[in-house]
Amino acid sequence: METAPAEDGAGRTNRASGGEDASLVTQVVLSERQGRDRGWWDLMAEQYWPDSRVRLSWYDGDGAGFVTGSRAMAERGAVATHHVFAPVVHVRGAKAHAEASVAMRIQVEVGGVTGDLVCHSRLNYRLERRDDLWKILSLDAVYEYCTLTPSVPGQIIEVPPEELAGHRPSYAVLAWNIAREGRSPSTDELGDDRPEELAAFYAAIREWLNSG
Repeated sequence: METAPAEDGAGRTNRASGGEDASLVTQVVLSERQGRDRGWWDLMAEQYWPDSRVRLSWYDGDGAGFVTGSRAMAERGAVATHHVFAPVVHVRGAKAHAEASVAMRIQVEVGGVTGDLVCHSRLNYRLERRDDLWKILSLDAVYEYCTLTPSVPGQIIEVPPEELAGHRPSYAVLAWNIAREGRSPSTDELGDDRPEELAAFYAAIREWLNSG
């Protein structure tokens, strides 16, 4: 297991100074994903406040539990990598909202064929600055769509349509993969296939950001 470079820890680099808040918030978000993908669990854990909340397709709980769960998944070979696009950050005093488009890739095997499951989503972070330190208060994923393609061109992966039919369109392939691993995927995640719920979610973030 690699060890995270000491200078990357949020507790050492994200102390606010004037107009640097948006940049510092961005570094917290990117450090959280870097820690997740590299197996730098201490780095990942540093980004969350103790009273944080994480809601994803496979997890709903506090930030510490999310780190523990992510580590357990990695240790049993369920490794995911996240290609993170530049986040959009809005700062209001000691509160911030960051949204980053993400393509998450998981390598899976279906019927003896290796494939790449790629799930496109938008990660929404609420962050708070406490004692001049920015950390994550909540993380919610908004699911867009998922694909499954062979890792080697020319090969074919077959998934019976009826196995996908019972899952939400915005993350059907991801939910199908979670189910076939013996776990229970959520059916209530935020997704582009439920625009009214999504509008209410963003409205709640704006209200939170502009309050207090």
